[in-house]
Amino acid sequence: MRDFSGDHTALSLNTATVRKQGPLNEILEACVRLDIRRICPWRDQVQAVGLDRIAAQVRDAGLELSGYCRGGFFPAADATGLKAALDDNRRAVDEAKTLGSPCLVLVVGALPGALNGKAAYTDIALARTQVFDGIAATLEYARQVGMPLAIEPLHPMQAAERACINTLEQALDICEALDPERGGALGVAVDVYHVWWDPKLAAQIARAGREYLLAYHVCDWLLGTRDLLNDRGMMGDGIIELRKLRGWLEAAGYAGAAEVEIFSEHWWSRPLDEVLTTCIERHRSVV
Repeated sequence: MRDFSGDHTALSLNTATVRKQGPLNEILEACVRLDIRRICPWRDQVQAVGLDRIAAQVRDAGLELSGYCRGGFFPAADATGLKAALDDNRRAVDEAKTLGSPCLVLVVGALPGALNGKAAYTDIALARTQVFDGIAATLEYARQVGMPLAIEPLHPMQAAERACINTLEQALDICEALDPERGGALGVAVDVYHVWWDPKLAAQIARAGREYLLAYHVCDWLLGTRDLLNDRGMMGDGIIELRKLRGWLEAAGYAGAAEVEIFSEHWWSRPLDEVLTTCIERHRSVV
């Protein structure tokens, strides 16, 4: 198992961690200032500044991407919506390619309309079928341009609104169906916040192996969580066995970044450099 205590070269910042502190160009400047060399930007943050401008800033600063967030949200109520989702995912693939990302992270979606408070239908099996078909169609194009797709299973509490793929086992079933040769076109993003509770987690990480393990996201689960979306903890402030989980991934062959992704009203309220400095310290001491 790698020793992170001496430096933070394996740290990647998912830029959602500080999305309320300023625009993406200023976040990247802070990363350079604090010698954080890897990032995972979100599409809305990129679009707010401009794709070409961010791509140039990443290139000129010598930054690397650990992923690009996000594609997905495939289910829809009708054929027009399904096509719109596929078109948007194709654009996301192109953006990831422009930025030099090693993968496009997929938050696959769930019951269409549920995020706005009214689901167009309640058939979660149908949603899962539409997700499978959407990934298959997007994968066809992603293979052409050489952009791997990483399915991120989300905690079951988000099964209705954000992702109807909720366990690593479900995600790997899709990978094995669509990329059985483990050719690197499709894999998973393992986010500890969403999977730490899973009694099958160790076995499924071993099943994934190096070929399917494309990304790894870290934060913590707070006791007394006040908001199931936006109250994630800084690493070390909660109850996730971070070292144990990373040990399972590295035993399976994962050697990539440990990407800090914290959705938190508390940490969004803190100064940018304070958050990044805390991320570095916790990355060395508890991740």
